[in-house]
Amino acid sequence: MQYSYSFDDKLQQEWDWSERYAPQPEILKYAQHVADRFNLRPDIQFDTRVESAVFDETRNVWSVATSDGKTVTAKHVVLATGCLSNARMPDFKGLKDFKGEVYHTGHWPHHPVDFTDKRVGVIGTGSSAIQSIPVIAEKASQVTVFQRTANFSIPARNGLLTAEERQSFRQNYPEIRRKAREEMRNGIWQELPDRGALDDGDNERRAKYETRWTKGGLTFTATYNNIALDKAANDTAADFVRGKIAEIVKDPQTARLLQPNDHPIGSKRICVDTDYYATFNRPNVTLVDVKSTPIEEILPNGVRVGGKDYEFDTLVLATGFDAMTGSVAKIDIKGRNGQTLNRKWEAGPRTYLGLMSEGFPNLFIITGPGSPSVLSNMIVSIEQHVDWIADCLGYMRDRGLDVMEAKRDAEDKWVDHVNEVAHGTLYPQANSWYMGANIPGKPRIFMPYIGGVGAYRQICNDVAAKDYEGFAMTAAEQRQRVAVF
Repeated sequence: MQYSYSFDDKLQQEWDWSERYAPQPEILKYAQHVADRFNLRPDIQFDTRVESAVFDETRNVWSVATSDGKTVTAKHVVLATGCLSNARMPDFKGLKDFKGEVYHTGHWPHHPVDFTDKRVGVIGTGSSAIQSIPVIAEKASQVTVFQRTANFSIPARNGLLTAEERQSFRQNYPEIRRKAREEMRNGIWQELPDRGALDDGDNERRAKYETRWTKGGLTFTATYNNIALDKAANDTAADFVRGKIAEIVKDPQTARLLQPNDHPIGSKRICVDTDYYATFNRPNVTLVDVKSTPIEEILPNGVRVGGKDYEFDTLVLATGFDAMTGSVAKIDIKGRNGQTLNRKWEAGPRTYLGLMSEGFPNLFIITGPGSPSVLSNMIVSIEQHVDWIADCLGYMRDRGLDVMEAKRDAEDKWVDHVNEVAHGTLYPQANSWYMGANIPGKPRIFMPYIGGVGAYRQICNDVAAKDYEGFAMTAAEQRQRVAVF
């Protein structure tokens, strides 16, 4: 009910979500419904890759080359390329020679995949693996899970929404949306804690964790207000979850492998699951630790680890994404003086407000690095950026302004602020995709803004109210259409 658009109240009131956490087919159906309801399809071109975008300083326009051999000229370009849309294919030796079926969780086919009586190897134990392993294990004859890093996961407690639950949300949508935008750090309306984890005694604290565990969902780490800030407080939550894993998983050695011990809880995106840990009690499921003994190579019929061969009919690669910057990096973007965005960002992404990068005029980024993005309800953050950019383009049009560009000093101060706020939390202590740690050679820098969507929204609003302070604008000579990718 919250992971949905709020810009049209009729849409909110009429669409019936079936579950607490909607499944992929339903989210896709919703996206298709929105496209049809607002007649968006004529403005969307599918099956076309954006190859490059080059800024012409003489005309102040972008030339965008696409894979169909065409070039689009636009005054403004908006990169709505997604934070988790560039699936990372692993570079395992021999992968291309595997003779069975290979699926990446980030490129899952739309047709049904039948694992019945198959020997399946799953590589990775991030969010996608945690959601898919229990489903695969119900049909496969054997599932072998190769784990490099154990992750914290909380029961989703997913289930059908009742008509009463849907109606309660609908009646209170205005206030729910307001609080999500203005008062919540992550853009999700929820009950906020009024104390830290160490302010309660052991019994009371455990009872609160039990309540949240029973309720399930992503709000577990909001049991107390200092879990992301104080290591001692964080340890109480992490220890509770590790204890739950030990209770659920019958084999002590497997339980120990599944218990995360190398990062504070929540410093990697916390996962939600349905029977993930219990799945390792099934006789057809095996866990293999590849942190101490990495995968050597993929064989035509399996995987070799530590000199031991595991035979499979199917491989599922749950190896994540090149997050935040990966999809932008796939486009050859050249700004002023022929500078490429990839070269500018080679030591880490640099933006002002996560919206623009100095040297690349009229190039906007939706939920870019330096904005709350993946630390928030993405729909809330996307809508905020879309509204801000639309208002900005209207401001420029009304004043006859042609070019907008982030100033260097404003960008430098914002990058420093993003890092300062991040290092006031426990998040940088984890080798997470927030830090780019899952991509070999990618610089280690905390990419999203952790100050919260409410505080960030106010900062953006204040910048706009001060005639877009921190941005340089020049007068227009000609106007052209906006291209959104």
